[in-house]
Amino acid sequence: MKILGIETSCDETAISLVEDGRSIMSNVIASQVEIHARYGGIVPEVASRQHMLEIVPTLRSSLDQADTDVSALDAIAVTNGPGLAGALLVGVNFAKAISFGRDLQLIGVNHLEGHIYANWLEGRNPETEAGFPLICLIASGGHTDLVLMSGHGSYRLLGRTRDDAAGEAFDKAARVLGLGFPGGPAIQKIAEAAKGTEILPRAWLRGTYDFSFSGIKTALLNKAKETGIYPSSDKREYDKEFVVEIAAAFQLSLAEVMVAKTIDAAREYNCKGILLGGGVAANSVLRQMFKDKAELHLFIPSPRLCTDNGAMIASCAYFMSEGGRGHIDTVDMDVNPSLKLGID
Repeated sequence: MKILGIETSCDETAISLVEDGRSIMSNVIASQVEIHARYGGIVPEVASRQHMLEIVPTLRSSLDQADTDVSALDAIAVTNGPGLAGALLVGVNFAKAISFGRDLQLIGVNHLEGHIYANWLEGRNPETEAGFPLICLIASGGHTDLVLMSGHGSYRLLGRTRDDAAGEAFDKAARVLGLGFPGGPAIQKIAEAAKGTEILPRAWLRGTYDFSFSGIKTALLNKAKETGIYPSSDKREYDKEFVVEIAAAFQLSLAEVMVAKTIDAAREYNCKGILLGGGVAANSVLRQMFKDKAELHLFIPSPRLCTDNGAMIASCAYFMSEGGRGHIDTVDMDVNPSLKLGID
């Protein structure tokens, strides 16, 4: 079964063709990072307009990469939430047009569930390699959720961020330190030279599996003010080595909490494996920490499948339809910017 996956929930126009939920035939992503970097963050209206410019060329590139055409497709899958309303509308309406014009199945996919199914690509199969139940950490710019997956489409939310998501925290920290956008890759790069001289607090929220990153962000901001790093100025004098050390400390603080809570939840619920997903899962420190500490089967998508992509949407759609759950949508489907992950 060949499914075209369309993802436009935020700032990447992504279209992929996936066969039987696991084999990637093409994976094309048109990134808007350079466009939004000049503003220090994502501008929703700009993102929507750029999706409109990129979506047709991205489809053509994806079909060319797979050496096929629309006639070979069995279904169209598209992210219908959560995300930016305008951005979602571009992808959903484009998918509806193809579905209606070619009489193809239409499958709306939850963006968060898509991140989970990135772990079924690249030759991995958590269901057979580990088995259910699985613990899933979805860490991205807009979400930091800890989810218990007891089967395909069966989820229980164990914890989520009470304030900033991990990706948002990285972006805000990078802005304070003058490192640019997006914050996660910028902090990871500069932190590679750190010696570990700075320490920042951890927000454990004992007794829960919730996360909180606003306090660590405030701690970094206070230190930046004390040392003259913030507010920024083209003529300012500051200790560049301190920026390296505090960036590394910030990254380590976030990673330690996410790893510890995920492993603790996996033990409590007798999980057989750990799944990571979302853009923050591309962070090298987080990935290595999980590899060092996880005692269960560990599944982490390659960095290109951690960030938003169409392959994860197509894979998820397979398991929602012919893969077992029989889920098919109609052209009446609408976007839902606040869409939640289905919970038992």
